[in-house]
Amino acid sequence: MARTPPGKTRARVLAFVRAALEDGRSPSIREVQAAVGLASPEAARQHLVRLVEEGRLQRDEGARGWRLPDDASTRTRCVPLLGRVPAGGPIEAVEEREGVVPVDVRRSRGSAPRGTGELFALRVEGESMRDAAILPGDIVIVDSGARPQHRDIVVARLDGEATVKRLWMARGRIELRPENPAFEPIVPDPGQDFALLGKVIEVRRHL
Repeated sequence: MARTPPGKTRARVLAFVRAALEDGRSPSIREVQAAVGLASPEAARQHLVRLVEEGRLQRDEGARGWRLPDDASTRTRCVPLLGRVPAGGPIEAVEEREGVVPVDVRRSRGSAPRGTGELFALRVEGESMRDAAILPGDIVIVDSGARPQHRDIVVARLDGEATVKRLWMARGRIELRPENPAFEPIVPDPGQDFALLGKVIEVRRHL
């Protein structure tokens, strides 16, 4: 049986990793092995290492730290996917990195890109933002460097818990309003630990 040239196998590895990253997750070495049909996890690891050496892939800390290199021509940046944020009642905010998400910074900001540390992504749970077309399983891209304005959709932290809501500011009072009549607005009390973590600038959905 003819042996597949290493270059073609490596291209298949890169294609699988790219597809997984664009789906919002960073694959494990065993997932790469199974998807490409390699003989062992070590064979998959060697292909991944070579892709990093060739500059076609980059590696962060952790077993699933693969990411695509930043593309200066398209201004694409890979931003971290930090767990989940509820579109319902707030739940504990946990920054559990799931992977990375590629973002066209020029399109998202409409201006020259800034540092990628100001962008992050979260996967949505709950249906309180249903009527704003933000559904369970969607990924929201958040700009932590933006200054949210009245009626923007934001990610907020309240007493250590996070939620995604529409920001409503009137008569000096802030409300976090849902986009679903089955849910009640959240009105932070003056003594509560409250912070706006960023403005939602994009929503991703896979059908």
